[in-house]
Amino acid sequence: MSTQPASSPATPPAAARPPTMLTVLRNRDFLLLETNTFFGTLAAEILTVAVTWMIYDRTQDPFLLGLTGLVQFLPFLCLVLLTGSVADRYSRRHIIVLCMVVEFVAILGIALVTGTSAAENGHDIVWPIMAFLALLGAGRAFYSPAAHALAPNLVKREEIGAAIGCSTAVWQICSIAGPALGGLLYGISATFAFATALVMVAIATLAPLFIRHVPQRAVGEHSMLSSLFGGVRYMKAEKIVLGATTLDLFAVLFGTTIILLPVFARDILVAGPWELGLLRAAIGVGALLMALFLGLYPIRRRAGQVMFAAVAIFGIGTVVFGLSSSLILSVVALALMGASDMVSVYIREVLIQLWTPDELRGRVSAVNAVLINASNELGAFRAGAVARVIGPVEAAVLGGVCTLAVTGLWMFWFPKLRQADDLSGAEGAKE
Repeated sequence: MSTQPASSPATPPAAARPPTMLTVLRNRDFLLLETNTFFGTLAAEILTVAVTWMIYDRTQDPFLLGLTGLVQFLPFLCLVLLTGSVADRYSRRHIIVLCMVVEFVAILGIALVTGTSAAENGHDIVWPIMAFLALLGAGRAFYSPAAHALAPNLVKREEIGAAIGCSTAVWQICSIAGPALGGLLYGISATFAFATALVMVAIATLAPLFIRHVPQRAVGEHSMLSSLFGGVRYMKAEKIVLGATTLDLFAVLFGTTIILLPVFARDILVAGPWELGLLRAAIGVGALLMALFLGLYPIRRRAGQVMFAAVAIFGIGTVVFGLSSSLILSVVALALMGASDMVSVYIREVLIQLWTPDELRGRVSAVNAVLINASNELGAFRAGAVARVIGPVEAAVLGGVCTLAVTGLWMFWFPKLRQADDLSGAEGAKE
């Protein structure tokens, strides 16, 4: 009579294990969406490097460089109510495809303009390029809420945190690799850079065509005006979403130091262009490493407390960077700022997706996108203006202190956010 071996503790089934970036990427439809995001974002980064270098090389006018960012941001601001409503009323997959077509047309237009004989005249090509950049911005304004709102429809509710960790990792990889690749391609030739961007956009256009149809909640409002303002009303009423969004808004507004890095590299650290590149890379590398970590080990509990701690660390890192006269310490501080900011961004995005009903996700995502872009643009302006008045060191330290003050105030003003706990998908808005 044979004997059975002693039973060992049962291994939990795969379905019971917490989802990670690797598990959500096995989802065919989500993988197609991330393919779209990867190639679309990489193309946009290549285009930005090529266009800004070309404009400055031919005009030597730094004002025009700032204008390239402004003309792409204005469509987000002017169309915010419309873009979110469209994402909630119509097929988000179809909107993404149409936006990629618009992006392809915009890049092709820029390539054709810069390839004409008038390209040698510098300022003659600026305004046609600006017009195509505005078209690109309009396409991106519609794309952003549609893509952000579609992702939760493609994964299970408990996989939303892992999916957002994966998306942020993809975005960070593109933001680091894109500019370097853009510079390399432009060094070969402008035509080669634009052609590569066009191929990438073509791939980004094809990928969502193969995403299977998924149902999305119908918009409840019958009035168009009521529908347009639905996202703003919801964010105002839902304190967790409002608190998470505005906390990140003011943290970036007060704490951003990227615009001051050339000043610190040359005047404070007495360094050169290579060291400046190291400082710029430190933020992205810190954010990327944290994004990869969160993709593999998503935050599950104590979301509110972790978010406030991350924003406070971001503020402390800003103060340390402002006071540092050591390159190594400055790099470490910036990497810490990038990592802590990524934690804040991750928790904010997960909370917004979990607490926002599907029929409002497009409009809430549109408002959130505008606030993010506004905080970056206004934060850069704030840092530069304050540095001009009181000096760069004082401006950075003051920004960090203000970020810490905002953290304390928001903990007091938004107790529901401070007490927010579950990020596994078990709590939040009822679908």
